[in-house]
Amino acid sequence: MSRVAPPKSSEIEDGAADGAAVIRTYQTWEGSNKFCLGGRFIFGPDALSVFLTIFLIVAPVAVFCIFVARKLLDVLPGNSGISVVVVVIVFTLYDLVLLLLTSARDPGIIPRNDRPPEIETYGGSMELGPGQTSRFPRMKDVVVNGITVKIKYCETCMLYRPPRCSHCSICNNCVQRFDHHCPWVGQCIGLRNYRFYFMFVFSTTLLCLYVHGFCWFYIKRTMDMEKTTIWKAMIKTPALIALIVYTFLSLWFVGGLSVFHLYLIATNQSTYENFRYRYDRLTNPYSKGVVRNFMEIFCTSIPPSKNKFRARIHKESAIPPHSVGGSFHDPDSGMAKNDVETGMSSESQYQGQLRLDDDMDKNSELNVASPGRSRSTGCSWGRRSGSWDSPPDQLETPIENLRSNQIHHANSDDDFVMKNKQ
Repeated sequence: MSRVAPPKSSEIEDGAADGAAVIRTYQTWEGSNKFCLGGRFIFGPDALSVFLTIFLIVAPVAVFCIFVARKLLDVLPGNSGISVVVVVIVFTLYDLVLLLLTSARDPGIIPRNDRPPEIETYGGSMELGPGQTSRFPRMKDVVVNGITVKIKYCETCMLYRPPRCSHCSICNNCVQRFDHHCPWVGQCIGLRNYRFYFMFVFSTTLLCLYVHGFCWFYIKRTMDMEKTTIWKAMIKTPALIALIVYTFLSLWFVGGLSVFHLYLIATNQSTYENFRYRYDRLTNPYSKGVVRNFMEIFCTSIPPSKNKFRARIHKESAIPPHSVGGSFHDPDSGMAKNDVETGMSSESQYQGQLRLDDDMDKNSELNVASPGRSRSTGCSWGRRSGSWDSPPDQLETPIENLRSNQIHHANSDDDFVMKNKQ
């Protein structure tokens, strides 16, 4: 498992005819993800935590099979004892498959842009006249079910995030319908793996109940057969006590998590939205009713990944993303904030770095309005088949006007310096 693997010799030979090496997309990935099996599996930067999660599942099941289920083979009549062992093994394998589907797939990463969106100017013109300054709005408004919500510009990915999208600081990616980054699965939880995440948590809850219940069943059978007390029956098998305590504590964690996510699904919220926006005090623009909310999670097709990690690209085409100089403009206050320092020595120094605080006041991000007063300023997403996709012209547009204006000023300053020297 590696973050960036060197290109194979066969891939270099394939691109030798074109004069450039051919590599895979995942080999130039700018996020913090780790890839496995040639880009077929994508994990978060904390992927090693998956092995800890596997151990926490497999170890108690192995103890259960050795010290409890094996003895139930002699206690239960017929093939009942065998069925107990088979069920717990199959259910454990099912749980591990769900863990893999959650942690080893693209959670809904939105590809980064090579360029920022177009720069707007005061007055609505792209040409910068005398006295005009470039502005880059931090947010734009879109309408979701008659309610205006704000979308934020992502400095790292150079795009306006679609509704319900957020940038994960751990994986360094913008993720659709971002829920949270789970350290137990080592992956972001988003649009494409939330279903498997909930099924994994819920199945782990059922597995704990299964093991916990049969531990007490074994104690009861021991008490009846040996005519002893509950304490003597438990002390007879110390591993049994450890299993009961372990599964009891685990039930509080995974069981409570299952109940919490059932509530989130019923109200069509994500964990991020629940803690940040508190829709119990505001109108939730995404809720469709309890039944339709559940159907949206479990009965709809999972959209394909927007990234082709194994696609072949020329190495020279892997250009680092550009940033643009200018000032941010807060549409609510109408004030420009100079967040970029611009140099004057070369064109590369004109490209400032956009510094955007991702932790703005939560009340400024969600603007609830009546359907009649809903508005959209310069950016909108069309809703088709229940999905929000940003149009290409909004996410990736040229910035030659701004660059040419900056280069013109640089040339003027260079001429001035040359005349002084003469």
